[in-house]
Amino acid sequence: MAARPSPGAVAKGPHDVVEAATGCYLRGEPLDMSALAAQLGIGRATLYRWVGNREELLARVIAETSERTFRTVVKDARGEGVAFVVDAIGRFMRAVASAEPLAVLTQREPLLFIRLAMSPGVIEERAASFVGELLDHEVAAGRLELQLPVPVMAEAIVRLCDAHLYANLLGRAAPEINTALDLVTLLLGSRPASATTATTTPSASTTPASTTAATTS
Repeated sequence: MAARPSPGAVAKGPHDVVEAATGCYLRGEPLDMSALAAQLGIGRATLYRWVGNREELLARVIAETSERTFRTVVKDARGEGVAFVVDAIGRFMRAVASAEPLAVLTQREPLLFIRLAMSPGVIEERAASFVGELLDHEVAAGRLELQLPVPVMAEAIVRLCDAHLYANLLGRAAPEINTALDLVTLLLGSRPASATTATTTPSASTTPASTTAATTS
């Protein structure tokens, strides 16, 4: 079932369409444009004129639900500067990774989702916008210095995080959120905790050759 009928209801504009499509998405239902038009009491031509094709509408739904998720989780972010930005992004990534509607969609249409999420478009633009807000906030407060303009850094962070958040859809075993956060930390000019741990516990493979020779002679 792609849409729930609303007898007598007639959509008044794009907002009503996006709201109805969001309901389908959150219920884990496939987005059927014909059923959506019937539910809203409008013709398919009007539907397409208001919100574009199915992929464009689905991308808008994902972008808007992602932003709502971000606005919710960022309230609990802790720290300052790099630590704050990384904590906020980590909370968002974990919330996305555990979102049931997204899991249903990616199981049903994984290639479509990857194309929408990882190509230039509304999903990437919206994500870069709210990451940019985080960066702007910390830069303005004097708690963060960037080597590149905020829009450039925000877009780089989004693309980097997407590649790791959706690693399971790209042939890896599972999302690689911690790796993404370490890379974001480095990109923002700090040293990730995992790197500090690695340098304080050298393995045999990192032991200087002279020391190895001495211990085996």
